[in-house]
Amino acid sequence: MILRRDLPKVAVLGAGYWGKNLVRNFYSLGCLKTVADSNPDTLAKILAEYPGVIGVSSLDEILQDADVRAVAMATPAPDHAEGAIRVLNSGRDVMVEKPMALSMEDGRAMVGLARSRGLILMVDHLLNRHPAITHLKGLIRRGEFGRVCHIWSRRLNLGRLRAEENALWSLAPHDISLITNLLGTAPLTVKCSGGAYLTEGIEDLAEADLLYPAGVTAHISVSWLNPFKECRLAVVGLDKMAVFDDLAPWEDKLVIYPHRITWRGLQPDSERAAPVKVPLTQIEPLKEQCQAFLNAISSRVEPEDSNATEALSVLSVLTAMDRAFREGRPQIPEPADPRDGSFVHSTAVVDSDAIIGPGTRIWHFSHVMEGSVLGDHCNVGQNVVIGPRAKVGARCKIQNNVSVYEGVELEDEVFCGPSMVFTNVNNPRAFVRRMGESRKTLVKRGATIGANATVVCGHTLGEYSFVAAGSVVTRDVPAYALVMGNPARRTGWVCRCGVRLGADLRCPSCGLRYAESGGELKPEAWRGRALLSCPLRGFPGAGCSGRWRAGRPGGVTRGPVREVTRGPSGKWVTRSVREGDRGT
Repeated sequence: MILRRDLPKVAVLGAGYWGKNLVRNFYSLGCLKTVADSNPDTLAKILAEYPGVIGVSSLDEILQDADVRAVAMATPAPDHAEGAIRVLNSGRDVMVEKPMALSMEDGRAMVGLARSRGLILMVDHLLNRHPAITHLKGLIRRGEFGRVCHIWSRRLNLGRLRAEENALWSLAPHDISLITNLLGTAPLTVKCSGGAYLTEGIEDLAEADLLYPAGVTAHISVSWLNPFKECRLAVVGLDKMAVFDDLAPWEDKLVIYPHRITWRGLQPDSERAAPVKVPLTQIEPLKEQCQAFLNAISSRVEPEDSNATEALSVLSVLTAMDRAFREGRPQIPEPADPRDGSFVHSTAVVDSDAIIGPGTRIWHFSHVMEGSVLGDHCNVGQNVVIGPRAKVGARCKIQNNVSVYEGVELEDEVFCGPSMVFTNVNNPRAFVRRMGESRKTLVKRGATIGANATVVCGHTLGEYSFVAAGSVVTRDVPAYALVMGNPARRTGWVCRCGVRLGADLRCPSCGLRYAESGGELKPEAWRGRALLSCPLRGFPGAGCSGRWRAGRPGGVTRGPVREVTRGPSGKWVTRSVREGDRGT
């Protein structure tokens, strides 16, 4: 092997079950200088297979070599924190196998030390780099699953039996990281159960249930005491479903099921469709992770999907699951980063069993009642009442003097204007108790309800719909519809960025085109175009640019690449981009 001069020199600590894979990848990248392992036989095999590599027996010997700039650790989990802290104290960057530590105290110490010294701390959550997960994440961000209801993940095998940490700590970090990455937010509560059959206090299997904002649930099943091996994850949405099977051949790893859930009156019905196999680029996620580590060392910027804060978030969930094991009741994970903590004004009241997501702010004289769930980074104004048992998604804005009653559900990014009103029963009387007759109101993602508007219960407001100020909604509102009046009627369509559309159904602000069919409106990006990049969740709009090309369901894109940008006059324009220039 010839070490590349343009790359930082890396040492691998631990060359056993997993470390040998790190050795192989860093060697192939041309940056592996040293391997340390306390087992002489293991070290001899590594040195015979990878000529030119220096072999040592301990971390001390690695740290004596000033030429080594970074260390990749594949040691037992109890040694992760101590080893990583020693590496960071030596002024070197470090990548640690999951889990990053076995306690939040150790994890915070690692993150604090890395930040204070300007060093890179990454954790080996490598499946976030799998092309199937990248594809799934894009589908969810573009809204192609509709409302995501549930995600389940199973990681089972008759595998390595451990006596240091249980199956949850050993196997579940991958699944927690994957699900949180797909949903873009941390869970609000977790509960966990399992069984220890081989070693007292070391669970050989674990079943965990996680509740995410907007009522999304997830289930994780892990075990090293199973008769067969399984590594599968499923995403269940109302418009599509998908299964990722990591053990299947590449052509079968990701399958999309375009099944839909439709409603006929109050009765749900399923519409089944033929599954679609998604062609994927064959890559090794671990090699991509090793390359990302090298890139971070050179650029001094941690990647978004495997940085220290993300790893601390996974550790927080693991710690809460472990408490749920021991205490037999649901637990709330700690905020991974204090800067993401929620704020509750001293005059506000939040009942003890209400759940408040990280970054959510609750202002003067508001009350969040029992059983209510608020997602992350919401803003709740003055004199607001939420609940009991109401559901509010992530990044919602609820302005002053609004009551969100039981039975009302707000999906992500809903805007409720000042003094707008939700009702909860159709025929209220002060002397007749009818709370058992309340009817569900669903406000879908991105919808806006103007000031002093009234939404009569039992109706659904579609995605990105817009209810004008003072209107009274007495029927369902289609997606992207602009409604006004008493009773509210559709008077036009609005773009997802909030600008009213003209007769050509093209947004005058962001340039996004729409198509109307059967009284419904959809962006053209949902009708055979696949965006390659865009800061605003996959669409060029609301002050952002993007690149797209023609495609078909399943993500197979063809044809010339087009770029959407704002021209000198301020208007949005498109141009062709050579295939080699598309970037991202």
